[in-house]
Amino acid sequence: MSTTPLHVAVVGGGILGASTAAQLARGGARVTLITAGRLADGASGRSIAWLNSSGDRSSAYHYLRLLALDRYRSWRAARPESAGYLRFDGGMKWAGPGESFRDTFAFERSVGYDSVWVERDEVAAFAPDVDASAVAEEGAIFNPGEGWVSLPELIAALVADAEADGARVIEHAGAARVSVDAGAARGVVLADGTLIEADRVVLATGAGVPVQLAELGAAIPDATPGAFVLFTDPVEAAVRTVLNTPRVAVRPTPDGRLVLDADWAEQTVTIAEDGTVEVPDASVQGLLDEASRVLAGAPRLRAARVGAGLKPIPGDGEPVVGAVPSIDGLYAVFTHSGATLGLILGELLAEEVLSGTPSPVLAAFGLGRFDGGQAPGVVATGAWAPVGQR
Repeated sequence: MSTTPLHVAVVGGGILGASTAAQLARGGARVTLITAGRLADGASGRSIAWLNSSGDRSSAYHYLRLLALDRYRSWRAARPESAGYLRFDGGMKWAGPGESFRDTFAFERSVGYDSVWVERDEVAAFAPDVDASAVAEEGAIFNPGEGWVSLPELIAALVADAEADGARVIEHAGAARVSVDAGAARGVVLADGTLIEADRVVLATGAGVPVQLAELGAAIPDATPGAFVLFTDPVEAAVRTVLNTPRVAVRPTPDGRLVLDADWAEQTVTIAEDGTVEVPDASVQGLLDEASRVLAGAPRLRAARVGAGLKPIPGDGEPVVGAVPSIDGLYAVFTHSGATLGLILGELLAEEVLSGTPSPVLAAFGLGRFDGGQAPGVVATGAWAPVGQR
């Protein structure tokens, strides 16, 4: 006997949508991937994309991130061509004035995370691309297993896989909405009114997820701010290590540029009435100056472009992923850690959709945790979170 494949519409052309679509198609579903503009033109195209489980976080979240790093290593091993856009050359971080990372180091070691304390005079042996004089007097933490990914290239590879398995991709669809009837998702309505009927719908629209869910009566806490990253012109300096310093985060790109961001710079942006995120020139120059200061040889850095927009962050800081309890057949995925979690969340969410069985790994991150708990829009405060964390 033959059965008709489940048709799943995935809305969102970033890393989470592409990963979920690829896994669904691989699992035998008929998949339609829908994105408002072009692939990777949202938060995935302007991410520091640091692959890590650095710092102090919940046990469930740490475990999920370790699985996420494992999936990236599996991807790298199976695809030698990914070496150009996926690297594991380690990450280094250090504390700002009046702070210490000794407790952070102790926590990382206590949970088995690969973490090495580096004295200032040892920095060159671990990260020759770093100016040791910029490092905190107490030293720094080096995490050998951390790395970075360039998401546009990864998304292109995932979408190619999905299409090879029969998926249909609709770009430039405009603002799409979920079609709901009798408490169940029936498909997706494109901006031009076209209805794409589907058995299941996955919302993976980044900062748009809380807004779209609220319109459907399923509010979740949202702490999404305006933010930006800065892409430099190509640099001569050989930068390999991902740096997460008090005043700037730095990672290289496949074409020899650097990507920069910082919390202080993010806090200077404004959002215009039309939703445009406006970035002060002084913040751009400040990031360039800070990055030059922490890199060996103090290379001269010039800005090539700014990627500005909304940065998805759930209200309690933890990923939001799984079935929407109030709407049958609708699933959502919303997280600050899209780069790190991209492959694993796509895999586990696709498995949930296809099997109808919730993943035990994702149990702590379901939408049901907000019922009777923290009110939508309330931002939880918690443990230290690194600059530019993804």
